[in-house]
Amino acid sequence: MSVGVVRETAPGERRVALVPKVVASLVGKDVPVIVEEGAGEAALIPDSAYEEAGATIGDPYGADVVVRVSPPTDEEIGKLRRGQKLIGFLAPRNSDNKIGALKEAGVEAYAVEAIPRISRAQVMDALSSQGNVSGYKSVILAATEATRFFPMLTTAAGTVKPATVLVLGVGVAGLQALATAKRLGARTTGYDVRPEVAEQVRSVGAQWLDLGIDAAGEGGYARELTDEEKDQQQKALEEAIKGFDVVITTALVPGRPAPRLVTAAAVEGMKPGSVIVDLAGETGGNCELTEPGKTVVTHDVTIASPLNLPASMPEHASELYSKNLLALLELMRNEDGAFAPDFDDEVIAGACVTREEGTN
Repeated sequence: MSVGVVRETAPGERRVALVPKVVASLVGKDVPVIVEEGAGEAALIPDSAYEEAGATIGDPYGADVVVRVSPPTDEEIGKLRRGQKLIGFLAPRNSDNKIGALKEAGVEAYAVEAIPRISRAQVMDALSSQGNVSGYKSVILAATEATRFFPMLTTAAGTVKPATVLVLGVGVAGLQALATAKRLGARTTGYDVRPEVAEQVRSVGAQWLDLGIDAAGEGGYARELTDEEKDQQQKALEEAIKGFDVVITTALVPGRPAPRLVTAAAVEGMKPGSVIVDLAGETGGNCELTEPGKTVVTHDVTIASPLNLPASMPEHASELYSKNLLALLELMRNEDGAFAPDFDDEVIAGACVTREEGTN
């Protein structure tokens, strides 16, 4: 089995699928690695570092397994041959995904975001590893945009109260946002429609905002709320949001537009100088006034909706993603080192989104 690492072409994408340390691990297990020229350049990793790790700089599409970060373009799919394996973020639940094109090309494709979120697969969970990056960076962005200090400060000129931060949606990104804001000295509160995460919120030193709604869904995600629940949530949140200096939203429902949690009325009721960081911009945003990919000021409230935040920290994001892929590749190899995924394994079966009929 050989592995090819492509150079990412998506706008703003700075991550690379494998870093030299992981490449060295694969090469040490007799897995040849071919890295496209300049693949790690945007992540500040030169070709020479890959060569020192034992990789060959060349055409990654000549490898048995091609690994990448962002979904491939039509042109990149055209470089893949029938029966070749592809692993990466493939956005299978998005309406504009390339799954049909990959199937038509006869490519055996594995979407890392489709890996079941079970204990055994945690080391392969790329959504979680990259969510940690997003959650951390969202707070740094909020602190940059804020007009107030995050921590309490006692000075000769008086005492400054700590900022209040509300995180809506307490998955991996939300928990990391709460923990980071707490480390910066803010008073933190978390909210989620899955009440079972309240204990996790409190474990990072935050308070729990209880609105009396239970919408736990499958796979660790929330289900879509009923109209009555949406109305109840909207009214309660609209009032609660007005009391916070910073609101960070991370709520997602797989395969559906992001739920609207922050209304225009809630924004209008916030104190001038407050900040909203909406991490759900790629699926429409959790805030009614969000403009995906932009930072705008409305009613004297700054609303930032950055896209692909992990790409803004390419070194550590790539390192974490690489470890996810290494664990997945190890699961897919047999005792002889050949690529031989066991489709009776729920992790592999869950990740596979296209497969030629008749293959084992």
